[in-house]
Amino acid sequence: MYRAADIASRWLGEPLAHPGERKREIALHAAARTHVARAVVLDMHAALTFGQRAADAVATFGGSWTFIILFGASLLAWVMLNFWLVGARGATFDPDPYILLNLFLSMLAVVQALIILMSQNRQSLKDRISAEHDYEVKLKAELEIVLLHQKLDALRERQWADLMSIQTEQTRLLVSLVDDRR
Repeated sequence: MYRAADIASRWLGEPLAHPGERKREIALHAAARTHVARAVVLDMHAALTFGQRAADAVATFGGSWTFIILFGASLLAWVMLNFWLVGARGATFDPDPYILLNLFLSMLAVVQALIILMSQNRQSLKDRISAEHDYEVKLKAELEIVLLHQKLDALRERQWADLMSIQTEQTRLLVSLVDDRR
């Protein structure tokens, strides 16, 4: 069986003390024949705070058709309410250029944009961690393949030597048979 130091120095090209933490862990996993794969996204999701989960929910809702339909209905209701108040009382709570509506829309856009940015930053972090984990799994798979090739090569060499000794023995027996017939 291989030691982690042998795997690191021979296949990773660096002594076990020098490679990065990830390579060291992979060499140790390869030597111990243990799994590297794990659900990193589930681990990250379990560690989210309430605010982070809320930001993700707002970002998900803000990018849905439900939000677009409700937003359009709210704008339509605002305009219709102003129009109805003009007809009923002759005065509105937000006159025609809809300055108050523009203020609310601007505030909504700013807050929603910041929440979506927070969610995207967290998604970027998830992607980065997932890519690092994929690298670890691929590196271990590559090490395992190299070790398998080495074992197959050793097995083939041993079988080749056994085949040569059998062939030599057969040749010796044939020569002795030919000599006995003469």
